Amino acid sequence: MEVVHARCAGLDVHQKTVVACRVYPDAAGHMVKETASFETMTDSLVALREWLKQVSIAVVAMESTGVYWKPIYTILAEGGFEIVVVNAAHMKAVPGRKTDVKDAEWIADLLRHGLLKGSFIPSTQQQDVRELTRLRSSVVADRSRAVNRLQKILETANIKVASVVTDVTGASARAMLNALVQGSTDQVALAALAQGRLRDKTDLLERALGGRIRDVHRFLIADALGQIDYFDERIERLTQEIDRLLHPFEPTLTLLDTIPGVGRTVAQCILAEIGTDMSRFPDQHHLASWAGLVPGNKVSGGKRLSASIRKGSPALKRTLVQAAHAAIRTKHTFLNASYHRLAARRGKKRAIIAIARTILESAFFIIRDDVPYRELGPDFFDQRNRERTIRRLTQRLNRLGFDVTLSDSPSLPPAAYSFS
Repeated sequence: MEVVHARCAGLDVHQKTVVACRVYPDAAGHMVKETASFETMTDSLVALREWLKQVSIAVVAMESTGVYWKPIYTILAEGGFEIVVVNAAHMKAVPGRKTDVKDAEWIADLLRHGLLKGSFIPSTQQQDVRELTRLRSSVVADRSRAVNRLQKILETANIKVASVVTDVTGASARAMLNALVQGSTDQVALAALAQGRLRDKTDLLERALGGRIRDVHRFLIADALGQIDYFDERIERLTQEIDRLLHPFEPTLTLLDTIPGVGRTVAQCILAEIGTDMSRFPDQHHLASWAGLVPGNKVSGGKRLSASIRKGSPALKRTLVQAAHAAIRTKHTFLNASYHRLAARRGKKRAIIAIARTILESAFFIIRDDVPYRELGPDFFDQRNRERTIRRLTQRLNRLGFDVTLSDSPSLPPAAYSFS
């Protein structure tokens, strides 16, 4: 095979050690392989960097093993190396003697012959924003679990507040729960703490607050409320720091916010995961594949064995699916119409994934071209082929026993055909 990189190295990364194999030609032109082990402490990684520089190694490859590759990447990047971080699944697709030789040596051989493809590695600033947005998503999930625990405690005491109010952490419900914790048992007084439109449900609230609450329930409710307050404070601090880091990209966030179902929080997550340089992806389809929003391609013997979506980027996929659920609830939009059209044929789960992919591909063009989202309208599919739509609907009416005569409406574009 043709040698692509004459001087290269492969790294087998673990939590405590990293095994390196450097490959280079000697004075006589013969290939030399040398292997050494280093600890993952910072001083040892600096020694690894100098060991590679001794023989003028230019390119280094390693698997993306958990988070262990990140500090190694940072230190080697300071040395000016070209670093290829490889998805382990891609290496498995290359047949070889990986189980019979050292991993580092096999990685170096693959790199030397140009058989490895590097993964998308974001900039340092983007990595920082990623850490914050992913942590915020985790804290939001923790808060949701705390709210669920609070509702479970209330149900145990037969306090049916959740059956009356939409949010048990809202202003009205919070005032009632605080009064319960302080020992109040007067249902009328507790219901009188309702605010806004909830005052219209005073009678129902009085019944809902007539449970059998004990001291242990009061303690547990106070503890759950304290946890929720703690998570709220963390979310607020994280949001402020994310806003600070993404302030230079405020125009892009505003454009992403024009997509139905995409709010500011989702727009920040999208920007943190894919960045602003769309030249890293050949087109929108490659971006969707990287995110794991395309069907799998597992075919054997001419039969399709599985069409499950790829793993891709879990954080981005989770965010886009949440945005898709919000988008399908919007009225008179292309995404809403597209979801119902697909759900009828392919099922709700596949339709949600398709809408998530549409949102991501829309974000690709918005970021690349610096343009707002263009709404196609709920009748896009009907207008795309009006001739077929007219024929199909007319035939359905004929099968129901109607004699249909069509004429052009003065308020709409003329139809392509008239049937009678």
